[in-house]
Amino acid sequence: MRGSSRPWVRVCQDTINNGKSGTKPQCLKSAAASLKEGKSVFIDRCNLDKEQRVDFVSLGGPEVEVHAVVLDLPTKLSISRIVKRTGHEGNLQGGKAAAVVNRMLQNKELPKLSEGFSRITFCRNETDVDAAVKTYTAVGPLDTLPHGCFGQKDPNAKTQLGIMRFLKRPHETNTRDSVPSQLTEEKGPCGKTQETVSSSSGMPSQKIKVSEDMAPGSISQDESDIPTLAFPSISTADFQFDLEKASDVIVGKVEEFMDKLGNARLVLVDLTERSKILSLVRAKAAEKKIDSKRFFTFIGDICQLYTKGGLCCNVIANAANWRLKPGGGGVNAAIFNAGGPALEAATKEQARSLLPGNALVVPLPSTSPLYSKEGVTHVIHVLGPNMNPRRPNCLDNDYVKGCKVLEDAYSSLFKGFLSIANTQVKVPRSSGSILSGPSKLEDEISGTKTKTWAPCLQALYNIAMQPEKHNKQVLEASDDVVVLNDIYPKAKQHLLVLARIKGLDTLADARKEHLPLLMAMHEVGLRWVDKFVGEDASLVFRLGYHSVPSMRRLHLHVISQDFDSKHLKHKKHWNSFTTAFFRDSVDVMEEINNQGKATIQDEKRLMSMELRCHRCRSAHPNIPRLKSHISSCQAPFPADLQKKGRLVPEQTNSGRDP
Repeated sequence: MRGSSRPWVRVCQDTINNGKSGTKPQCLKSAAASLKEGKSVFIDRCNLDKEQRVDFVSLGGPEVEVHAVVLDLPTKLSISRIVKRTGHEGNLQGGKAAAVVNRMLQNKELPKLSEGFSRITFCRNETDVDAAVKTYTAVGPLDTLPHGCFGQKDPNAKTQLGIMRFLKRPHETNTRDSVPSQLTEEKGPCGKTQETVSSSSGMPSQKIKVSEDMAPGSISQDESDIPTLAFPSISTADFQFDLEKASDVIVGKVEEFMDKLGNARLVLVDLTERSKILSLVRAKAAEKKIDSKRFFTFIGDICQLYTKGGLCCNVIANAANWRLKPGGGGVNAAIFNAGGPALEAATKEQARSLLPGNALVVPLPSTSPLYSKEGVTHVIHVLGPNMNPRRPNCLDNDYVKGCKVLEDAYSSLFKGFLSIANTQVKVPRSSGSILSGPSKLEDEISGTKTKTWAPCLQALYNIAMQPEKHNKQVLEASDDVVVLNDIYPKAKQHLLVLARIKGLDTLADARKEHLPLLMAMHEVGLRWVDKFVGEDASLVFRLGYHSVPSMRRLHLHVISQDFDSKHLKHKKHWNSFTTAFFRDSVDVMEEINNQGKATIQDEKRLMSMELRCHRCRSAHPNIPRLKSHISSCQAPFPADLQKKGRLVPEQTNSGRDP
């Protein structure tokens, strides 16, 4: 990096304290100061998971982008390199490094663009690393790189190490398709090198990858509860509209609608990183300082944004033809094909034709694969101006009229999206798999707002309503309840007991008339506890509900308190079962009997609490340290848990049995 013409500052935690090891806050302070001076910053610090990265990513902004280059070499090779190295500033080298690296790599987590990165590059061998170094060494002060995820062959693989770096964006922009950013190398405690790149200009293009713990195609809940419209560039493909003029119209209309969006997002999508329209729009949006969190570009298939890219979009736009029929190639053919007969039929119910400059909002039936697989609830057909003499209504290069028609088309599109966003409450998605964990529902607990569940969150509801269609998952079914294993158990034994009565989707819905059902669910849970304890007498259980569920359908968790599971990887997992967010079944029944409803705890506050052992209440810095501790902790359970049958079997103050 010494050969780069871009000014760089290295921030290393091993030397941040006057040449000695320092702290994360010191690194953050130094990085922020360097960014204010207009310099690019390389964070030389181990960042294995999202929680370690989040504070550094937050330093990004309108003039600062965050990039990542992931050194994803085989673990064996990485360890051998660390063992051989000498003179490491953190003194992690030689034989002792192998054990440390082995432990740390078990909990690494792939960085995702949804965290705030503009670009992520995966290096899988030495050749990839050399290519990345050469690319970023050549980055000039005004250069940028295309945005997105590059080089990742297995989206479910784990990264070897996480790092990031920041690039100060100049006020001038360059509209070339390929503009380099900055690169930095980080040697963490594991001794691996991982790089993060920051681009100097342009709107971030997001391509989100999936972490191993999530269901295929799922992304963070924070990201997935935002109303999002994904749209292609209208009229610039088959209709041959001038790209420069089209990009001006897109950016102008996006800027016009920014104040009306609220927390909703607009995403311009194209298939290739070489897309000229994406490059032009990114540069022009950056010049106008448009909020990159509410408008960005994305490289991917608009029909598979969720399952292949992890981007949650409840609405997609289709560059339609005037007859509103499938065919013709391009986006129109792809979307009609992905939507299936249900989309074609729903479109015909709305209209048979469309005039240029107009848009048609079509609610997508639940039978459409776009709905069930991608979580798309609406398709908006848009017809723009045509400059292709081989297509109907050609304007013969009349760009005065053409730009006006294109402006009308985007206005109609964005207005249609806002009409959906203002009436539809979105929730996080989990790709239809049976998944437990807290969500980010914003609905008022009082129930005064109507909850609209994304199709991907209907899995538990569908099983509860029709258990006979899910014989492989169902362990027990009756008129009142359905029992099944949690697909991502957070302990040795982890069951879900689903309520079958209609209208009972969350704990907030439960009222006094539901008390007999809640008692029945509790009794079913106790029977399964008896079975498990009969097989393993060391097990201790809690039965309870999450204050805010992740999926539609009230479900009781029956979970052993060993928390011995590879799926327990994040703070939110731990805190959802060990803080007041987890409401014991006995307390819920008592509250509903006495006051008519259960108390719903503050999700945001409880999910952000520090990690504490559920037995001795000692604090721990991360999940690996916590799991190591709880595997041997002999302390008795807290006194409040030992009352009223919250623990089953009931415990004494003697702690664990030897």
